[in-house]
Amino acid sequence: MSARLLAILAAALILVAVPPPAVAADAVPTAQDPVAASRAVKLSEKLRCLVCQNQSIAESNAELALDLRRQIHEQIAAGRTDDQIVDYMVARYGDFVLYQPPVKSTTVLLWAGPALLVLVGFVVLGRTLRARRRLAAEPPLSAAEQERAARLLAGDAGKENS
Repeated sequence: MSARLLAILAAALILVAVPPPAVAADAVPTAQDPVAASRAVKLSEKLRCLVCQNQSIAESNAELALDLRRQIHEQIAAGRTDDQIVDYMVARYGDFVLYQPPVKSTTVLLWAGPALLVLVGFVVLGRTLRARRRLAAEPPLSAAEQERAARLLAGDAGKENS
């Protein structure tokens, strides 16, 4: 009976010590899950680091970028789609978190700004060229004005005043 009791205790100890195998529904994406890792990288490249502002959260080492990457991994693990994750980030941080914000009334200047700057540049260039043409089209100095200018340049200003 003691051998039987030892066998039962050993079996119980083995069951307690060894965790049960993970069920597929409880699977958490890790670095070994290439699909989830690929999704996380693609999402991280779509989102701007709010601290650095010129880097995606995939490139940034700022603490907020690390937190946002962690949130992406958590949401992927929770089974959310890419669109749901992006919508969550936009709801939390605004359109600025997106590298390509949607065209709407609050972002129209972002989209139209470069074209407006080019247009203003062409207008300024056109006005400058027209002003130069007007100056070039003015009649040259008359003979008397040329003679006076020559005297002034020669330093013969005393004769000018007399």
